[in-house]
Amino acid sequence: MKGHWAKYALTGAFIALLAGCSSKPTDRGQQYIDGKLEQPLGLVNQPNAKGRPVNGKDFGDQVVQIQTASSGLFGRNNGTYSAVQNWLLSGADTRQLNQFGLNAYQMEGTDNYGNVQFTGYYTPVVEARYTRQGEFQYPIYRMPPRPRGQKLPSRASIYSGGLDDRYIIAYSNSLIDNFMMDVQGSGYVDFGDGRPLRFFGYGGKNGWAYHSVGKELIDRGEVKREDMSMQAIRQWAQEHSPQEVRSVLETNQSFVFFKPEEYVPVRGASAVPLIAKASVASDRSLIPAGTVLLAEVPQLNEKGKFNGKYEMRLMVALDVGGAIKGQHFDIYQGVGPDAAHLAGFYNHYGRVWVLKAAPGTGQPVFSNPQNGNNGSLLLGSN
Repeated sequence: MKGHWAKYALTGAFIALLAGCSSKPTDRGQQYIDGKLEQPLGLVNQPNAKGRPVNGKDFGDQVVQIQTASSGLFGRNNGTYSAVQNWLLSGADTRQLNQFGLNAYQMEGTDNYGNVQFTGYYTPVVEARYTRQGEFQYPIYRMPPRPRGQKLPSRASIYSGGLDDRYIIAYSNSLIDNFMMDVQGSGYVDFGDGRPLRFFGYGGKNGWAYHSVGKELIDRGEVKREDMSMQAIRQWAQEHSPQEVRSVLETNQSFVFFKPEEYVPVRGASAVPLIAKASVASDRSLIPAGTVLLAEVPQLNEKGKFNGKYEMRLMVALDVGGAIKGQHFDIYQGVGPDAAHLAGFYNHYGRVWVLKAAPGTGQPVFSNPQNGNNGSLLLGSN
């Protein structure tokens, strides 16, 4: 569902480039105004962007959450956070970033023309009961012991009762709701007893490879590629029998287990509470936790189509995702059905600049190794 599209090559002179750009796709917010970019992160004097961030307060709230939850993460990035806050208070003119001690590094995008992929994720709210009853027939499981060197049962096996009932922590009224919570990695559960919602945090996986159900439906001709979204998957499920839905879901043998907690804020992999649309999941081998992003995000209409407009947002990388690799960010949209609606549509492109307190010309943006990568992305000079 979170696919990649082909790279495009420069051919001919400038006029040919202009002609070539006109034939490149723009239906998902792609832009080709900066030419071909040669580095994953390229230092620019001024971002070629108009407008000011629309979420300055949310960004400030996210920084406060970082400071409260992770003093180490805050300390490593406080120079950048302070400089960005000062820049915001002074009007947030992108032409003046360097006046506030900030360097901007443009990301090359998935196609080397600056088009960075945006998807969305959210925190679902699932209706459930403690025991199997009435319409509440679909188990949600905690993580069972995993034998050394072995996989746990596949999704198909689990659906067929391959796990002992003692690992069941709730029964929902919707297999597709369970699956959506599985994909998101966590969710809130409403037991319908008037008590506060319980947070079901990520508890582990069964060890099987992930297979995209969205791609499966596209390959079967059930949903057109251009119409694919989480909403499209849910709509397809509503129009088909429980047996057909189960059959398609079983093509993804990966399965997520959950850990019940008291009502707590949604936290990312950095253990920091997430502010909607001010935090993202990133590939930490490229963008470490705590990194500040200035993003030009495409706007979508009520049907999830790009409306031709963009908005500037400041966001912080605080989470990770198995499908989030390279020049790709997953924007956290919040909790519940409204957030699900927007998150389900996003598979679009915009431009992104990493903001970093100026370390001195010629130094790398990030000097610490990340996830086994050699870490340092050396940049050109000003």
